[in-house]
Amino acid sequence: MKSDVFSVEGKKLKEIELPNFFSEKIREDLIAKVLESKKIIQPYAPMQYAGMLYSASGKIRHKRHAWKISYGRGMSRVPRKIMSRRGSQFQWVGATTPHTRGGRRAHPPKLLHILKRKKMNKKEINLALVSALSATANEKEVRKKYSRLRDIEIKNLPFIVESRILSLKTKELIEVLKKILGEKVFDVGIRNKDVRTGKGKIRGRKYKENAGLLIVTGKNEKMKTKMFDVANTNNLGVLDLAEGGQGRITIYTEQAINELKERFNNPSKIGQIKEGGRLK
Repeated sequence: MKSDVFSVEGKKLKEIELPNFFSEKIREDLIAKVLESKKIIQPYAPMQYAGMLYSASGKIRHKRHAWKISYGRGMSRVPRKIMSRRGSQFQWVGATTPHTRGGRRAHPPKLLHILKRKKMNKKEINLALVSALSATANEKEVRKKYSRLRDIEIKNLPFIVESRILSLKTKELIEVLKKILGEKVFDVGIRNKDVRTGKGKIRGRKYKENAGLLIVTGKNEKMKTKMFDVANTNNLGVLDLAEGGQGRITIYTEQAINELKERFNNPSKIGQIKEGGRLK
């Protein structure tokens, strides 16, 4: 399987042989499993002393033959607070327990349960990463991910550019990418931020933003732009390539392709996993 390498002018520079992982079987189940295991939920839980901060004085006790007790009165053993007193007679109101007014929750969310992450095997993470890389070179998967591209033919997948493109200024970079991707694919790949419609605006999610395209660079290559997401081959992961589903529009530099090829051809390096499901 071969692919074209594009120059800084947006023209075909040469043709290279693609690594084998671009033609591997796409395991959607493993990609979904990794994405599920890496979900981050904002921890939340009730206050430690919730339901116990009542202003009334005293608390009922269950001792025998003692002051302020329910023993011998035919009362249920529900925790109560004293609202008023007349001699040895008390007006008690149930408190603390879940079925009483102002009481604690019956089964509140446990903080440690929220913080606990799902575990995955290293081989599964590796296969998921290979599948995510393969999906970026699969026209069917890319068209399935983006509804605006379902009736459009996408050529030259995966998109590979020479490393000199990283030195271009933003305006020049946009012009080159339009030539390489095409107008319609570029419009989908550019990052947009819009105000959400409906009541979501007042619920802490005023803006909605698409991911846009991803540029994968080599280990020592750097790119300064906020218009697109940039990932390094050293920390490239499934979350970069397939968040929201596999088939993200991805552009690779020629150096990035060579480094990924070297890594996947070396079995000793494939098994090394960083925290967060990323390869070392």
